[in-house]
Amino acid sequence: MIFPDRFLTASTWSSPRAPAWKMIEVPLGRTGLTVSRLAFGTGTDGWAGRSRQTRLGLPGLADLMVYACERGVTFLDTADEYGSHPHVREALKRIPRERVVIATKTTARDAKTMRSDLDRFRRELGLDVIDVILMHCPTDAKWNVVLEPVMGVLSGAKRAGIVRALGVSPHSWGALNTASSEPWVDAVLVRINYAGVNMDNGPDKVIPVMRRIQAAGKGVYAMKAFGAGRLSDARRSISFVMAAPVDALTVGMETRAQVDENIRLVSEFRPVRQDPPGGEAGRA
Repeated sequence: MIFPDRFLTASTWSSPRAPAWKMIEVPLGRTGLTVSRLAFGTGTDGWAGRSRQTRLGLPGLADLMVYACERGVTFLDTADEYGSHPHVREALKRIPRERVVIATKTTARDAKTMRSDLDRFRRELGLDVIDVILMHCPTDAKWNVVLEPVMGVLSGAKRAGIVRALGVSPHSWGALNTASSEPWVDAVLVRINYAGVNMDNGPDKVIPVMRRIQAAGKGVYAMKAFGAGRLSDARRSISFVMAAPVDALTVGMETRAQVDENIRLVSEFRPVRQDPPGGEAGRA
């Protein structure tokens, strides 16, 4: 069913040049975080410390994130492997911290590396507290066993108030199914598009798993709506994902025109969730 209106808020931090449409904000599962339905992705073709977004340069990408945030895009999706932490830090010089939710990802596969990543990520982002940290790209269906030392460090960080929500960005069918049932998970980043490109399985298989994730009270946000650049119909791509059981969609954007177009398309869709999450959600 559709979220009751009490779960929805409109962005109020906007520039005089902001467009007429408003970005809807929703709870990210039961994390206690409120996110815009469109997330600013910084990882197009991103790996090995760079992406198409970081190639815009430090001021270029920071300016674009500020532009998007002024228009209601208050969910920033980054990762260590994208090399975009410094760009987020630069943008935060002009964005009120309380207005944004920042998600990042770690490829740590042992406790020592995870502890180091926590310190480094906060230093690179210029933050005392990171809103969301996901374990990046696990493919083993038993990742919740194999990566238990990493999960332990992250759980300790959450208890200490260093991280607000934990989760996973799975990259296999088995790993995705494990994410749907693992109690440790607060949020899942899911690969989904209408053509089944660069996904863990076809959309007919993935969407029921997404419903299970939501039914368990976990946040769900989506990526690969454009099939890693192979799907060119923006309206079809975005409408398909926004009709799925997702809280938000992250899209890598490189120009102001892309920001405006994606905001317009995403803003046409109200969120759908089988069961409203319990408790009051709020921005950190």
